[in-house]
Amino acid sequence: MVKTQLPLTGGFYVSRSLPISAQECTNLYVHINQGGGLADESLWGTPGSNQLATTGTNQQVNRGSHNKGGIPYFVNGDMLYRLNRTVDAQSVESFTTTSLGTIEGDGRVSMADNGNQLCILVPGGKGYIFDENAGTPFQEITDSDFTANGNPQHVVFIDGFFLFTTDSKKFIVSNLNNGLVYTATDFGTAEADPDDIVAPVVSNNQLYITGTETIEVFRNAGGSGFPFVRVEGGALNVGVFAAFSLANVSDSFFFIGGSENEKPSIYQSSGGNVQLVSTDGINVILELLTEVQLSGVSALHYSEAGSRFVGWILPTTTIFYDMTSGRWHERKSLFIDEGVSSLTRWRANSMVKAYSRILIGDAVDGRVGEIDLDIFGEYGADIISTIATVPFSNNGDRILVPEIELTIESGVGNSDVTDPKIWMDRSLDGKTYTDPRIRSMGKIGEFNHRSIWRRNGRAERFEVFRFGCSDQVKKVFIKLEADIK
Repeated sequence: MVKTQLPLTGGFYVSRSLPISAQECTNLYVHINQGGGLADESLWGTPGSNQLATTGTNQQVNRGSHNKGGIPYFVNGDMLYRLNRTVDAQSVESFTTTSLGTIEGDGRVSMADNGNQLCILVPGGKGYIFDENAGTPFQEITDSDFTANGNPQHVVFIDGFFLFTTDSKKFIVSNLNNGLVYTATDFGTAEADPDDIVAPVVSNNQLYITGTETIEVFRNAGGSGFPFVRVEGGALNVGVFAAFSLANVSDSFFFIGGSENEKPSIYQSSGGNVQLVSTDGINVILELLTEVQLSGVSALHYSEAGSRFVGWILPTTTIFYDMTSGRWHERKSLFIDEGVSSLTRWRANSMVKAYSRILIGDAVDGRVGEIDLDIFGEYGADIISTIATVPFSNNGDRILVPEIELTIESGVGNSDVTDPKIWMDRSLDGKTYTDPRIRSMGKIGEFNHRSIWRRNGRAERFEVFRFGCSDQVKKVFIKLEADIK
């Protein structure tokens, strides 16, 4: 019998009605095979993580990170840290952290730098400047004009100025190249709509002041006084619902927002245009969040192996959009508490590129880690990767699948996992699944090993196949084929 190739790389899409679609794609992402091969697209395992350093216990949860001049800084708990790297005579790297100053609060912080000064802002609270070349490297911003136009909420850097949005529908700037000095008359307003200001964004050296219902574009007009003026006609009729959901990526920025009377979706803005990138499945997840949960969503972004990822940290999962493939996937972490295992949101709280690595701050404790595709565990714990197909049907007739084969990169066993396993289960309703049936992925060097499931039973209306692997090995799912009667 001729085998039929079944779709495998649709990404994450869970409908409000699970029988319509229950496509899981957890800790796997769609990779475009640009050189051709067995399939145009495949699924790759998401990167694992290793610890480089730690700043302490679970009281040191990460609140943000930033790269200034190639040096990474992390706010963990109530302290600003610098991550230091040393290389010995044998080219062996080691990492340590140095505490630099106390940052009030326990919520996420906003960070920016002007090349010399690093500004750390607690939204609605205090602001701090760290400058290792100053006589006093770490200082709180104490200029009374800093709060003369409201409490600063978020900070960016543009054209020599630290620029802050405030809670009084205004935005302010520091003095040129000095984040410690301010002038009360140096402020601007967004006037296209009377909505509240959410946060600033700098994209392609253009200033965007985002509000709850609109986004306005400003330019630096120079001259004396406040330097930024609104661009004529530069207003977008869509707002931002979560300040930290903004992600500035290359020549565009992403955010969670919507227009008047709209529920939250994810948008990309580029060249003055805004387009929707979230699917109905993603929108379903966002719509179920409470107002408090939605306002607390934060974004991550990085690129690796030809893919450019933008992610959003939600209360129970982290969703990622791949700009290269246009597909979505989830990332989740495995936690074991008193012998009980559970999957929850990916534990990365922030990320920054430095020392030729993608570094992450942790949502659980004070560790600083790196992520890489050649790391197959998460701080030593397993990464559970699953993919569930679209529902397969035959115009209401019964379906019989005598054999189904998942082509994978086989023979990926290693000294720690000598015979890695993959499992398959199936659902006849999109909600409940059969017991998993386990197959080998091939021991070390078994490169021609095949993962085949036979005698898969009958479906009266439709069925969904789900595959998963938790072993700490390389995971590449290439194509799915089946004999179908």
